[in-house]
Amino acid sequence: MLMRDTLRREIEKFAVVYHVEERDDTVRFYVQPIDFEGLRRFLEDLTSDYDVKVHSKFGEFVIELKKHRERIWINLALLVATFVSTTLMGAGMFERFDLIGGLTYSVAIMFVLGFHEMGHYIFARRWGMKTSLPYFIPFPSLIGTLGAVIRHRWRIPSRKALFDVGVSGPLFGIFASILVTYVGLKMKFEPAYKGEITLMLGTPPLFDLIAKLAGFNGYYIHPVAFAGWVGMLVTFLNLIPVGQLDGGHVLRAMMGERADNVYRIVPMILMVLGFVTNSFIWLFWGFITMFFAMQRHPKPIVDEPIDTKRYAIGILTFALGLACFTPHPFSVAKG
Repeated sequence: MLMRDTLRREIEKFAVVYHVEERDDTVRFYVQPIDFEGLRRFLEDLTSDYDVKVHSKFGEFVIELKKHRERIWINLALLVATFVSTTLMGAGMFERFDLIGGLTYSVAIMFVLGFHEMGHYIFARRWGMKTSLPYFIPFPSLIGTLGAVIRHRWRIPSRKALFDVGVSGPLFGIFASILVTYVGLKMKFEPAYKGEITLMLGTPPLFDLIAKLAGFNGYYIHPVAFAGWVGMLVTFLNLIPVGQLDGGHVLRAMMGERADNVYRIVPMILMVLGFVTNSFIWLFWGFITMFFAMQRHPKPIVDEPIDTKRYAIGILTFALGLACFTPHPFSVAKG
C-alpha cells in the first residue's frame, strides 16, 4: 500500500491517475499524461529499482511497475557453467586431454573477461548507478565462452560518469590481458594437433612487445597466453567507437552529440578494411556496428563537457586499443 501511494503521488506530478490496480508485487496505474517528457524521465529513473512497462491503446496509458529483484543465483550458475565450458575447451588444446591445463586456461580467460566487466561494475557503483554483477556466457566454442556482460538499470548521471564507466572496462581488460599474456609466454606448451591443423594468430603490436619483454622466441603459445591474446582482441572490438560499445560511450563523453557523426562512418571503415584485408571478421563487425550506429546514444542527465584529464585518458585508451589491433586476427594452416 505504501509503495502504491508513494508512486501515485510522484506520477501525479506528470499525469492524471484515474485508476490503480495492485496484484502481488505489481502495480498498474491508468493515467492521462499531462507532461509527457517529465513522465518519461521519471519512468526512466524508476528503472533502477523497478521493471517498467508502458501500454498505450486508444489513448489510454497503463504504467505497470514491478519491484526488481536481483537473481544472483543466475550469475552463479552461469559462472559455474562457463568455468566448466572453458576448462573443457582449454583441456583439449593440449597434446593429450589435460584437465589441469584446462583449469589454468579457464582461470586465465575468465580473469581477463571478468576483470573487464568488474571495471565497469566498480565505476558504475562509484557513480551511484544500479548495475548487476557480471553474467558470464558459456559456449562450446574455441575459447569456451562468448564473454561476459553486466546490466545497467539507470539513466547516465553525466558525461563524466559515462566516460568513467565506459573507459574503465577496457583499461582493466588491457591490464589483465598484459599480465596473462606475459605469464602465458613464460609457460612451455605442446599443441594438440601438431603437424595437422594449426590455428595461426595474427599478433597485435602490444602482444609482440610483451613477447619481447618475456624473451619468447617460440612458435606455439600456451593456452594461457592465448587467453591474453583473446583479451586484446576483445579490447579492440569493445573500443570501436560506435553506439553502445565501450568506445562509443567514451567517444560520446568526449565529443557530446557530435560523436553521432563518427558512429555513421566507422561501419564503412570496417567494411572497407574487410575487403582490403580479405578478412571476414571486419566485414562481420562492419554490419554489426551499422546496427549500433542506427540507434542514438542515450543522453546523460548532465550533458556537460568532461575535464582535460579525462580527455587525455580517453586518447590514451584509444591508442592502447589500436595497439591491440591486427589486420588478420586468425587463419588456419594445414600440415
